[in-house]
Amino acid sequence: MASHIVGYPRMGPKRELKFALESFWDGKSSADDLQKVATDLRSSIWKQMSSAGIKYIPSNTFSYYDQVLDTTAMLGAVPPRYNWTGGEIGFDTYFSMARGNASVPAMEMTKWFDTNYHYIVPELGPNVKFSYASHKAVTEYNEAKALGVDTVPVLVGPVSYLLLSKPAKGVEKNFPLLSLLDKILPIYKEVIGELKAAGASWIQLDEPTLVKDLDAHQLQAFTQAYAELESSLSGINAIVETYFADVPSEAYKTVTGLKGISGIGFDLIRGARSLDLIKGGFPADKYLFAGVVDGRNIWANDLAASIATLSELEGIVGKDKLVVSTSCSLQHTAVDLVNETKFDNELKSWLAFAAQKIVEVNALAKALAGQKDEEFFSANAAALASRKSSPRVTNEAVQKAAAALRGSDHRRATNVSARLDAQQKKLNLPILPTTTIGSFPQTVELRRVRREYKAKKISEDDYVNAIKEEINKVVKLQEELDIDVLVHGEPERNDMVEYFGEQLSGFAFSVNGWVQSYGSRCVKPPIIYGDVSRPKAMTVFWSTMAQSMTSRPMKGMLTGPVTILNWSFVRNDQPRFETCYQIALAIKDEVEDLEKAGITVIQIDEAALREGLPLRKSEEAFYLDWAVHSFRITNCGVQDTTQIHTHMCYSNFNDIIHSIIDMDADVITIENSRSDEKLLSVFREGVKYGAGIGPGVYDIHSPRIPSSEEIADRINKMLAVLETNILWVNPDCGLKTRKYSEVKPALSNMVEACKLLRKQLASAK
Repeated sequence: MASHIVGYPRMGPKRELKFALESFWDGKSSADDLQKVATDLRSSIWKQMSSAGIKYIPSNTFSYYDQVLDTTAMLGAVPPRYNWTGGEIGFDTYFSMARGNASVPAMEMTKWFDTNYHYIVPELGPNVKFSYASHKAVTEYNEAKALGVDTVPVLVGPVSYLLLSKPAKGVEKNFPLLSLLDKILPIYKEVIGELKAAGASWIQLDEPTLVKDLDAHQLQAFTQAYAELESSLSGINAIVETYFADVPSEAYKTVTGLKGISGIGFDLIRGARSLDLIKGGFPADKYLFAGVVDGRNIWANDLAASIATLSELEGIVGKDKLVVSTSCSLQHTAVDLVNETKFDNELKSWLAFAAQKIVEVNALAKALAGQKDEEFFSANAAALASRKSSPRVTNEAVQKAAAALRGSDHRRATNVSARLDAQQKKLNLPILPTTTIGSFPQTVELRRVRREYKAKKISEDDYVNAIKEEINKVVKLQEELDIDVLVHGEPERNDMVEYFGEQLSGFAFSVNGWVQSYGSRCVKPPIIYGDVSRPKAMTVFWSTMAQSMTSRPMKGMLTGPVTILNWSFVRNDQPRFETCYQIALAIKDEVEDLEKAGITVIQIDEAALREGLPLRKSEEAFYLDWAVHSFRITNCGVQDTTQIHTHMCYSNFNDIIHSIIDMDADVITIENSRSDEKLLSVFREGVKYGAGIGPGVYDIHSPRIPSSEEIADRINKMLAVLETNILWVNPDCGLKTRKYSEVKPALSNMVEACKLLRKQLASAK
């Protein structure tokens, strides 16, 4: 029985790639230095999988930024603004597409399906001149081969690549992206040909869009593409890999009928209904790669249940055609439990990070082959039983309070228009009020202070004084810039979710459980293992301290329940909505304590609400109902004069705009600039929005500093579709990843643009 891993984390067990990338971007190290770190990480990963007994080991899943951008580079689909003149794409062009540069903005970034990973959206049109411009897949295959490891090179499949793209600026919105299939397939043929010549016997083509609701034309594109690739795939075995959901019945018919492929991978964790389709018939000549080990969570596999599933599949496809696999790439989980020194033995026994999942995959494959490790399986059964019966998991009072939520929709008593009037009387803000999203740059010194406090190297008094000094600096800077509604900069927080999870019961935290979000940005998701409650106030101390430093309104900064849920490793022993309601009640307590302490503007970020949207239309309404309800629970009890803000970032919001309106926030700030102001189109199409709204006026994920003229131009585009009295002006997102040398001029230009437009609006009256 063979074993397979779909993909593996890239950053390294202690974020080695992150630090190498940032050193290179800052000009502190060379391209050779960066490449050496990458080579060492890849070598370690391949050797680890080989030693664990994995047969089908992936290569080309490593990336300096993102696998879709890697595919754009492979196809030479570089937008003209980057002035690429041909040849092998180097770091300058590659990172300019990802991050922008001094003269041109980055390409759009959006969420990878329903994960917290982001990808760079390809910009395509009829005039793109595709060419084979990055030989990374072949280079990495040869690199592994030189180490004595035979790998399965992984490519983003041609149809999914086009379906994940967008028409470039200046191209008709309804341009048929699939019409470019005939232009990119010759390059795929070249790559496959080179891999065959290098000695590859297997190749993996990721086609995750097959789990979405596709029409007949889109499904036909898969049939067309693989028929065209059939001759190129002769002499090499190809896996078409799907993940993140079940494959719909029509897509199942399509994928099982594709020509030229040898195997199909299914996510049997989030796509359990695919099992029924497989039971109804599976091609006798194809391998089934069964994704029974969860690539998106950190819980130990239920080995006995997996064996039962695999045994049933073995009866359908035969022992020789069944391969044990992960449900998706392991890049969405943490790297290795070995690096975790603070978990107690009970909790640790419940978990499996990427390294442990490799062992689980191999153990399952060996058990099916008659070589069951009885000790390993017994320990697994004992851990599962311990988790099920542990008193630390259950809090009856919390469960009772969450159950009592049913029967009310938890709306504020007054409509948003009346609330905004009451708030304006209290806040007295100018038109086009300016604000930022929350965080300010996280300096080396600030990180050192937090690190030393956690390690008990400095006293609590020293820590509080250092954070107070940082808050004071941020407040003074905003006053100097003349920003209207201030933030305290969040210097006490390393991460917006981690900070709250550390203060809520039912959460656990890793030391090195980092997961890549995009580029060098890593997050350390909390682990929700039990019922959630708030033992004490979490932010009131810092918010009231910050408010005491200024007469301007100071936002209380909270993370919303849906975002905490979607950015955590969530318990899998109860429905997600039940856990979300528990978190909502905890945040509600904090909102009401902030209001009592005199904070009149409270931001409850729901950056990840759109991210959790199911991939299938039939499941969206249920999710949006409980997600939006959870947000309303947090603030349903505040006074009309307390202004509730929320924030959303880097996703496609147009299709859920009515649910966003239903959240009933007083003000929403939302990503807009990096996506070519796509958000504004929904208002051009007639959607009426009565609450305050701040579409981002510049991209904070790029070091580029926009001019005041550019920002003014963006604001004018917003004023063409939004009422002056509801428009706010703000960046796209928080500023923690930027430097003060970038933040100060960018915010100064933002305020200058606002003041100019206020004068123009006043003179036009």
